[in-house]
Amino acid sequence: MVVLRLRRIGAKKRPFFRLVAADSRRPTDGRFLETLGTYNPKAKPAVVDLNEERIGYWLAVGAQPSDTVKALFKHTGLTQKLSFKKAGKDVSGVVLKSTIKEAAKAKKIGKKGKKEETPKPEEKKTE
Repeated sequence: MVVLRLRRIGAKKRPFFRLVAADSRRPTDGRFLETLGTYNPKAKPAVVDLNEERIGYWLAVGAQPSDTVKALFKHTGLTQKLSFKKAGKDVSGVVLKSTIKEAAKAKKIGKKGKKEETPKPEEKKTE
């Protein structure tokens, strides 16, 4: 079975990945069939370069994307474009994003976004 997965090629502490089509029985850093794109998570915002035509071909012949690759496809809009194409809809309006914006970490405090206060116990006064 053919798998679409990321292959790390960056130096130490400088990750850079290639999106490759590879046999599922091969090791992650082993031989692959074709390079389909690149992903640079260190760039701000993260940069993704995909070959849509070849990715579409490999998915059409039964290749399975890894979970991480599925997430990349979703963030760039490729999943939506391929589903429109499969349904026979017009894909001219769907534009792929070349960068991924990192989601801001929002803390949920209370239901309305405000910090809930707990009543303080009253102190007894001594005379």
